[in-house]
Formats: sequence, structure tokens, C-alpha cells
Amino acid sequence: MAIDAPSSPTAQPWSDRLRHSTVILIAAALALSVVVSLGELSVLHAVAVFLCIAAAALVPWRLHDAATSRDDVRRINPVESAAVAAVVAGMPDPAVLLDRAGRVIHLNAAAAQLAPALRRNELAQFALRSPEIITALRESIATTEPRRATYLDHVPVDRWMELIITPVPVPTAFGGADKCMLMTFHDQTPLRRVEEMRADFVANASHELRTPLAALSGFIDTLQGQAKDDPKARERFLGIMHNQATRMARLIDDLLSLSRVELSAHVRPDTLVDLLPIILQVADGLEPLARERQVEVETHLPEAPVMIAGDREELLRLFENLIENALKYGASGGRVIVSLTPAVATDGTQEIRVMVRDFGPGIAPEHLPRLTERFYRVDVGDSRSQGGTGLGLSLVKHILNRHRGRLLIESVPRQGATFTACFPQVRTPVSV
Repeated sequence: MAIDAPSSPTAQPWSDRLRHSTVILIAAALALSVVVSLGELSVLHAVAVFLCIAAAALVPWRLHDAATSRDDVRRINPVESAAVAAVVAGMPDPAVLLDRAGRVIHLNAAAAQLAPALRRNELAQFALRSPEIITALRESIATTEPRRATYLDHVPVDRWMELIITPVPVPTAFGGADKCMLMTFHDQTPLRRVEEMRADFVANASHELRTPLAALSGFIDTLQGQAKDDPKARERFLGIMHNQATRMARLIDDLLSLSRVELSAHVRPDTLVDLLPIILQVADGLEPLARERQVEVETHLPEAPVMIAGDREELLRLFENLIENALKYGASGGRVIVSLTPAVATDGTQEIRVMVRDFGPGIAPEHLPRLTERFYRVDVGDSRSQGGTGLGLSLVKHILNRHRGRLLIESVPRQGATFTACFPQVRTPVSV
């Protein structure tokens, strides 16, 4: 980024000054000649007066003008010009231009969103508290050399960022040269997420798919051997193989869904959606399962639309997991209640709470903190017999994290369990 200094006015050569003052000097000479010819003034006095007029015409007003020009140049710093501000504002990544002392000169909107504490004419170290950033910035200021740093930003969600500090030569107000520091931030989160997604998928898939694959392989060998001509055994084994294949398909589907949510966890949805039709669609879709388990699903929902910023497909998956778990593991209670109410969070902010309550056996207290871990099951045998993959609540947690929400779990043994999805309330009114 090259920055040109404005030309500062300097003292003109004497030949130019003499040319500009020629009329004044000729008029003064003629006037003094007439006065001398009339005998009103001596030649010596006339010469002295002419020299004073010449000095006044050539020197004093130029000195005053030069001082004024220097003040104007001092007030207009080349780095603080509108052109430099426009260049920084137009950069796609978060960018901050600092002076040699580390004070903010310009920053763009992306940088203000990344670090809201940044202020113009204030030290950037006070707003960027990451040790990696401060160390790199101090080294770059001290050595005027480029620096790079990678750090993990935990607020509002985990984001891996790369900081690049580039010294930029700039002119000073008096024709000299100095260096400013251009800080640019690059979001490395998508690349990290892809790497983690690949590693997690390989590890989890290899672990969880081993059992159904072994079962399928064993039944295939049996059907090709001992049960080859046994119709009853063939039908029973084919049914088991179908269940195992369905379980594998669902496991892979859950793993892919979880990976997609984690990949975009740092990007908050900005589309306004109505929660009511989503909840009703999920409840209607699970009606066959409710009839099969002899469970009545009650929905206590307001009549007016309830809008939040969200991803409709992810919200469908979230409520499907919560209600389906209640139907499967709380079926002994005979009913499931789905309700939506506004509430106030512990920090005083308004939020929307969707509660799914069952009246089944409940969950022991020691299991509650680990329910959202991948593949964690309270009862492994019961979970697998119900077709569970152990990923449902983990997926619910990650979807809520992306929506800047939270999951509350309450349960008392033999009194059922309540899973509450909390979403931030839309602040601006929405017309529907």
C-alpha cells in the first residue's frame, strides 16, 4: 500500500519574488523620483525609503505564509487521509492500521466486529488481549519486520485465527519517512474444522461400524452355509441384517450431520424462521412412532409466530432428536409434552425456551453431565436396541451452539426428564 505525501509549500526563489513584486517596486521608484525632483525629499532619504519598501515587498509576507503552510501540513497527516481509510475499509478480511506506537489509525467493519474494543487513536494492545497477538505486535514494532501468529479465539465460539503484521512505509508531514503496521486477520476455522471432521469421522466410523459390519459378515456366512436351505432361519437373519444395515446408515447420517454443523459452528445463522411450524412438523412426522409406543404427544404452543435467527433444516433435526428420544426412552410414562415459552436468562437477556418432557424412568444424576458427549449412552444395550447411535444429543448441543443457544437437562429418577433448548430472542420486531 503506497501512500504519497502532499506537496508542502516552500520559500520561492528570489527571482520569482522579484518578478511578483516588480509593479510595486516600479511604482515606488517613480513616486520617490517625483518627490525628489520637487525638492521635497533628499536623494539619500528617497533611497532609504525605497529599500524599506523593497524589503517589505520581498520578505515579511512570505515568512508568514510559510508558517501557515507548515501548520496546514501538520494538520493533514498523509496516513490519516480519506484515501487510506477507504483502502483499509475495502479489505475483505479484518484489517487494522497502526502507527509506530501501536495506536489505531484506521480499521474496517470486519475488524470492529472481530474486536469490538478497538478504538481509533487508542492502543491496540488494550483491545487485543491474546498473548500471541501482543507478542507479535511488540516484536514487529521493535524490529519493523513482518510477523505471523496463530491463536484460538474462544468468544463467542472457538475460532482459529491467523494474524499477519506487515510494516508499511509511509511519508511524514515534513517529507520524511516512517512505518505503520498493517494487521490483517485470516479465519482458519474452516480448514481446521475440515481436518478435525476427517479425523473424527475415520475414528468414530471405524469404531462404531465395526460391530454391525461384523454381525452382517457373520450372518452372510451363515446364510451361505448352514442356513442356506432353512427358510425360517433365512427370514430371521435377513431381518437382523436389515436392522444392522439401517443402524449403519443412520450412524453415517448422524456423523455427516454432526460434521457439517461443526464445520459452520462459527457462522451464526441470520435467516429469520418461525419455530411453531417446525415443531408441529416434527411432532406430526413422529406420530407413527408415538402410536407404536402408545405415547400421547401434547403440544403447548402460542398462537402468534415465534421468530428466531436460525437454520430451518438444523432446527428440524434438533427437535426431531429431542422428541424422538422422549418417545423411545420415556415411553413408559405414556405421554410427552412439548411446550414453548419466553424466559429471562441468568444474564438478564430474553430467550425462547422449547421444553420436551417425558414421564419415563428418568436419568440418574451421574449421567447428566456426559449426555452430550459423542457415543455416550446411559444404557448401551437399550440404546442400540432402540436404534440409537449415541450422537443425537451431541448433534443437538452443536446445533444450539451454532445458534448461540444452550441446552438444559433436568431429570429425577422415576419422574421423567426434561430437555430444554434455549434460543436468543430476536430483538427487532418482525412482520409476518
